Amino acid sequence: MKKNLLRAAVLLWAALVTAQAVAGSEVADYAREKKWADEILPGLVVGDPVYLQTPRGHRKFLALFTPSDSGKAVVVVHGLGIHPDWGLIGTLRTDLADRGFASLSIQMPVLAADAKAEAYPPTFPEAAERIAEAVAFLKAKGYGEIAIVSHSMGSRMSQVYFAGKPDPAVKAWASLGIPDDDYAAVRLPILDLYGENDLPPVLGNAAKRKQSLANKASRQVVVPRSDHFFSGHEAAMVAAVAEFLDATLK
Repeated sequence: MKKNLLRAAVLLWAALVTAQAVAGSEVADYAREKKWADEILPGLVVGDPVYLQTPRGHRKFLALFTPSDSGKAVVVVHGLGIHPDWGLIGTLRTDLADRGFASLSIQMPVLAADAKAEAYPPTFPEAAERIAEAVAFLKAKGYGEIAIVSHSMGSRMSQVYFAGKPDPAVKAWASLGIPDDDYAAVRLPILDLYGENDLPPVLGNAAKRKQSLANKASRQVVVPRSDHFFSGHEAAMVAAVAEFLDATLK
């Protein structure tokens, strides 16, 4: 009897250790976020760094804020494993600000550099919280017309935000290169933007995404000859997003 109880206790302990290890592997890599911040902030030219914090008490996360007098703003949400000034994200946050939209580009949860996309869903609840905090920040600054502009994994994270209780100040969503998902649960105006030579999951799901666009102000736009990152076609990418935002944010 005692041996059985001891064995059960050992098995329970092992299970708890395993569960803790698994849980630990699923949370964001905050040290990597700090590394990104240390790399990008010294060379920051446009915008100011601000730090926001989610209600559950995670460490503060970096955001890059560029103001505007228009009363309209965007939360820019990057994709897998990168930072709020990376490549096309940096282009979006700066060029949209030049077009009159205040921009707040936020650091999303990242995992280790070799983590695959399928490892990211456990970070989605925190990602949705970060988007909510970004929206609250912009509202506190006086912006009453807000859109989410997201790319790739960032669009999947934004999907989780919209599945909860999005703030009424959020009026539209520009979703770039989203793989797999559709928009059936989102009633706001949506721009589904992707490249003609995008990734197979993005191209393969395009018809389903288009069919799921419920709002009459929604649209699906393909950037000719562009890849998943709109390489060499950044101007067309920004123009499509800006045209959509001009039509939906008043």
